[in-house]
Formats: sequence, C-alpha cells, structure tokens
Amino acid sequence: MALGSEMTAHGPHPHRPMLDTELAGVRDGVSKLGEMVDGAIARAVRGLVERDVALCEGVIAEDSLVNELELRLRKIVFEALLRQQPVAGDLRELMSSLHMASELERMGDHCVSIAKIARNLLYLPEIAAVTEIQTLGDYCIRQLRDGLGAVLARDVRTARLVAVSDDRVDRLYHRLFDGLITLTIDQPQSGYQATNLMLVCHHLERIADRVVNIAEDLIFSESGVIEDLG
Repeated sequence: MALGSEMTAHGPHPHRPMLDTELAGVRDGVSKLGEMVDGAIARAVRGLVERDVALCEGVIAEDSLVNELELRLRKIVFEALLRQQPVAGDLRELMSSLHMASELERMGDHCVSIAKIARNLLYLPEIAAVTEIQTLGDYCIRQLRDGLGAVLARDVRTARLVAVSDDRVDRLYHRLFDGLITLTIDQPQSGYQATNLMLVCHHLERIADRVVNIAEDLIFSESGVIEDLG
C-alpha cells in the first residue's frame, strides 16, 4: 500500500470512497476536456486551410463549453481539497489535474485565436504556407493525443517522449516562421496574410508547449519529482 494513498499520518483515510469518486470525476473531466481541445485544434486549422467560416465560428462559439468544464473541474478539486484532506499521491494528482485543466483551457483559447485569424483571412488571396500549417497542426494534435494517452495510462515513460515530439513541432515552427518573414520582404503585397499566419504558427507552437507542461504534471503526480522537459 502506497503511503499517503490509503493512509493518513493517523490511520486510514476517513473519506476514501468519496475521495476516490472525486478523483475519478477529475480524471474523466480532464479526458473530456482534452477531447474537446483536440477537436478544436483540428477544426480551427481546417477552417483556415479550407476557408470554412462555419468551422471557424464553431470553434469560437464552443469555447464557452471548454471554459465551463474547466471551471467545473476546478470546483471539484477545490472541494476535494477542503473536504477530503487528501495527502501525498492523492494531493499531487489533484493539484496536477488542476494545472492540466488550466493548460487545456488555454489551449482552447489558442484555438479561438486561430479561428478568428482564419475568419479574417477568408476572402484574401491564399499563400502557399497554409499547406505546411496543416502539417504543424497535425503534429500538435498527435502530440496532444500522446500526452493525454500518457495521462490516462499514468505512463511516465510516454510522458517523457512527448518532449521529443515537441522538438519536431519546434523545428517546423521555426522553418515556417522564417519562410513567412522572407515572404513579407519578397512579396510585400502578401504581408498581411503572412503576418497573420505567423501568429497562427505561434499559437500552434504554444499549444505544443502546453502539452509538454501536462506531461511534466503527470510526472510530478506519479513520482513527486519536478522535471523540466522543455
């Protein structure tokens, strides 16, 4: 039996069944939040690539659902902290899950920003970089799914591999960013589109960074060790 999981300093945890229920609810909520953000990334990037205003508007409108779920998870965690007095591993899991939910909510905000940029570019001439931005979006989605899979499996080894995937995102991000800067110089008439696509790339890169933060949260939750995977 792990110290701090079933036992407090004075004996068996007095509220174990309720705490287990709340922990399960938090895990399910983080998983659901991750699915919502996964879909938002895909739709925001598709809205940009396919010039689909309905997809863009959908991402913007559905962000309120992401915010509501994150707030609900925050309340569950705070109530568990106040009422159940969790210790050791349970306390780490609750605090890590709280931070994961916050990171996912912020990823949702990045998706909204991408959708708004895509909506603004709908009727302007397209530039070639959009195709590679689709690839960058796909990388981010794959990284998020791997990170969330690690969380669901409580798999620290896979969590550490998320940082390796982040290197791939960073390389493509920097190549795209440099290319868009060059485009603004060589084709000033495309400067507005290129500048906005730089922002899209930045939002996707920040999403990937936040997935790394979630991987770090899992490692802390499982081991009590703070690791910097960045």
